[in-house]
Amino acid sequence: MKITYLGHAALAIELGDTHIIVDPFISPNELAKDININELKADYILITHAHQDHIVDVEAIAKNTGAKIVSNFEIVTHYGNLGLEGHPMNHGGSWQFDFGRLTYTNAIHTSSFPDGSYGGQPGGFILETSEGNLYIAGDTALTMDMKLIPMQCKIDLAVLPIGDNFTMGIESAVIAADFIECKNIIGYHYDTFGYIIIDHDDAQAAFSKAGKDLTLLPIGDSLTL
Repeated sequence: MKITYLGHAALAIELGDTHIIVDPFISPNELAKDININELKADYILITHAHQDHIVDVEAIAKNTGAKIVSNFEIVTHYGNLGLEGHPMNHGGSWQFDFGRLTYTNAIHTSSFPDGSYGGQPGGFILETSEGNLYIAGDTALTMDMKLIPMQCKIDLAVLPIGDNFTMGIESAVIAADFIECKNIIGYHYDTFGYIIIDHDDAQAAFSKAGKDLTLLPIGDSLTL
């Protein structure tokens, strides 16, 4: 499993011949100016919630690639009305896709489309595959629900928001790593704009002190699980 950071909360995941894009907010992000959305490969697009900084490039990528959109019922319905194919899910539900077993998890946040219309309830994803298990928390506060995750499956790598203000900050993310019993963390949802700029050295020191490994990938760089 190869995971590439596309900036903010956007990821590209390669599983064998399958390409997955998560929460594509790329074209308006000055920090991701070197990522060309027209060159991205996608068989699936996972969407955690409907905020603009997670969906702005969904329609363009889906139309360019024919990717299937996977998210909550409301988001999939929204894109279905635009003629895009999707697979609806809801909290606690799982589905066996060709790339692995996907579960839609709880997240504490809000979710609305840019026009203010209802975007369903926010979530995250657990991806269980033959190459390892990945937890993508989405935009969320620290929540006790995270303690349920290792009771159902072992997480090999977790992607956690660390930018604070709109989501968990660094201290809460360290606790979240304990809750999910995972030592290997990729940080995301940081540095994109003023409210969520972090000190990288302080963040990595906080995780290291707790016996965790925090990776802050430069945009466009990858990690292999």
